Amino acid sequence: MNSKQTTLLTIIGLIIFGIGSSLFIVQETEQVLVLQFGDPRQEISKPGLHFKIPVIQNLKSFERRILNIDPPAEELLLADQKRLVVDTFARYKISNMLKYYQTLNTESAATQRMGNIINAALRGALGKASLPDVLSEKRIELLNEIQAAVNKETERFGIEIVDIRIVRADLPSEVTQATYNRMVSEREREAREARAQGAEISLQIKATADKDRTVLLSEAQKEAQIIRAKGDQRAVKIYADAANQDPKFYGFYRSLEAYKKVLADPSKTLVLTPDGDFFKYLGDNPSR
Repeated sequence: MNSKQTTLLTIIGLIIFGIGSSLFIVQETEQVLVLQFGDPRQEISKPGLHFKIPVIQNLKSFERRILNIDPPAEELLLADQKRLVVDTFARYKISNMLKYYQTLNTESAATQRMGNIINAALRGALGKASLPDVLSEKRIELLNEIQAAVNKETERFGIEIVDIRIVRADLPSEVTQATYNRMVSEREREAREARAQGAEISLQIKATADKDRTVLLSEAQKEAQIIRAKGDQRAVKIYADAANQDPKFYGFYRSLEAYKKVLADPSKTLVLTPDGDFFKYLGDNPSR
């Protein structure tokens, strides 16, 4: 290979390298700022194949997609002097990459700056609202107000807030604990009242039941005594009628009943004369 061929190949190689270094592709998810010695020269947001001056110019790529920011939760004082821990998140996009590059340059710097702006706007809006406003449909109006205030501040950074939301709004931990303790005490008081009312109702039911039981027993005993008296009266009448019909048989029957009762107990000793009236039906001539 002679010197001419070497020179030609070198030139061709330099041309290929120059063309390759000057071509670049912009993706659909990005936007590119062309810098020349650090100074912005061109803003490219259209995806496709583009050209730049090799070596002299370099590229700075930025996101075209929606980005998220999640600032730390803040404890705020509302208009009704209620303290509230509010956790928010926001979505934003780079609307002007030249301003973004000149003021912030990096996503971490944008996150820090926007976190401060969002918290300041949050304090300003919620400082004029009450707790019922934050927990009701009026929250949407507050969020729109916060978003407008944030966009007014972030416009100079080339950033546009497209959405902002309150993820969580809670009472501070010490207030939450005090509220929880108060709720527990209130429930315990209600439980004591319910138990006391139950005990009172139980006593009333027991007293009524005892009263009804006493009345029922009294009525039953009265009814039993009446029935027993009627039975005794009828038995006396039956005995009297039987005695009137056959006095001797009635006397004999009564003597047998007496024998059965007296002689049934082997532990008792009965001492009587053989010719007594008690044994008149046990002799050879019971008819006497």
